[in-house]
Amino acid sequence: MEFVDLNLARRLEMAEAHACRACAEAFHQQHPEFPVAVEEIAGGFAVFAGVDSPVTQAIGVGLHGHVSDSDLDRLQDFFSSRGAAAAVELCPLVEMSLYERFAKRGFYLLEVSDVVFRKLTSMDGDPKAWPSNIIVRQAAPGEAQLWAKTVAEGFAEHNPVTQSILDVMAGFFPAAYCFLALVDGSIAGGGAVSTRGGVCGLFGASTLPEFRGRGVQMALLRARIAWAIVQGCDVAASITQPGSVSHRNMERQGFRAAYTRTKLIRAAS
Repeated sequence: MEFVDLNLARRLEMAEAHACRACAEAFHQQHPEFPVAVEEIAGGFAVFAGVDSPVTQAIGVGLHGHVSDSDLDRLQDFFSSRGAAAAVELCPLVEMSLYERFAKRGFYLLEVSDVVFRKLTSMDGDPKAWPSNIIVRQAAPGEAQLWAKTVAEGFAEHNPVTQSILDVMAGFFPAAYCFLALVDGSIAGGGAVSTRGGVCGLFGASTLPEFRGRGVQMALLRARIAWAIVQGCDVAASITQPGSVSHRNMERQGFRAAYTRTKLIRAAS
């Protein structure tokens, strides 16, 4: 049993923070005309990759000790100076007074999400753990747009596909390891994985509507975990909405909630 404590929270949160940083920097390499910024603040990373980018947020704030008022000033200025809302993913293992201090500055609750995780073992590397008509492979270097379009269309009922979304997702390609799933030879879904400090971060997984209910998500999950084990990872983690289909899929594969994270936001001034 892996107990949830501050050390584990730091490990999970900072793995994601570094992944966000890497995605933003990779996006900037592909699109140098778009401003991108990363700054270490209060033990975490604040990332800006565009006003509407899902990567534009701060992660890991407050997990490494006291957060000063000047830290919070810097955090707000980082986003406001770029015309973006100040968004902070806050782990509940920080000092509880930090929530009140954010509230006094005009931050409000936008959403909650569960950080789910599990330990990995050599048994998770079984390559025959999904239906035989599903093939999962790492996307080729020239398939960034195909991968981005596939994953974006899998999320289209929640987030309409726009060119800006496709550009941001294609920017993930050099920073993460992206996989495609094929059912009977047809592209059916995709997902990504990042590795940092032995943590396998699973994200960006979706299935095209016409292929749902066939085990694509299970295959994508197991294939990425098997790949991460080869890279030396011993823990897998992902972010899900409480009670969602994704959450249930993760639970079926032995994941459990480490904690519920809150996303606090302050509108751009």
